[in-house]
Amino acid sequence: MSKQSRYLHHTWVHSSSAVNIAVGQQQREPMFFYFAYGSCMCPVDLKRSLGENTHNFVIGPGILKGYRLGFYRYSAFRKCGVLDIIQDPTSTVHGVLYQLPWRISDRLDEREDVPRGGYRHEFVDIHCQGRVYSSVRTYVVVDKLAKEHAPNDWYFNVVLRGAVTCGLPEEYCWNLFNHMYQLQQQPRIVQ
Repeated sequence: MSKQSRYLHHTWVHSSSAVNIAVGQQQREPMFFYFAYGSCMCPVDLKRSLGENTHNFVIGPGILKGYRLGFYRYSAFRKCGVLDIIQDPTSTVHGVLYQLPWRISDRLDEREDVPRGGYRHEFVDIHCQGRVYSSVRTYVVVDKLAKEHAPNDWYFNVVLRGAVTCGLPEEYCWNLFNHMYQLQQQPRIVQ
């Protein structure tokens, strides 16, 4: 093969790739940004309830300023306390920023118990990879408990697995671990 034919082959592959990228962008479906801070940080668990692989929709670790985490909801489905975010100007919440297809929005709302008043949408600014994403959907508990309720072992593990897998800071993961562990050491509230 001559140098010229190798060059032509390279040019052809490059041109074809550029056309495929442009066509793919034109056919792209509507998307929305979603910030997960609890069990949805784990793409495997999110896939379980949404029915499709969500790994490809992860943008990266994100930071929500002016909020803190708390277990202010009891989930009858999970039979334990589950995470919520509470406004707090001195705190930050780390989580995972996704860009999800609009077609799964209803399934995500169902998972977060929106139709029954468990959580509601909140639109926030998320800092991720040196950029600020505005109007990102996240979820907050509608009727908050007066006191935090401990997670069970399954929820504890899936939240921590999501945090570690998606690359949240090590110190944050340890603080999250300690918070959940301390809640589990308190006397249990019977629901």
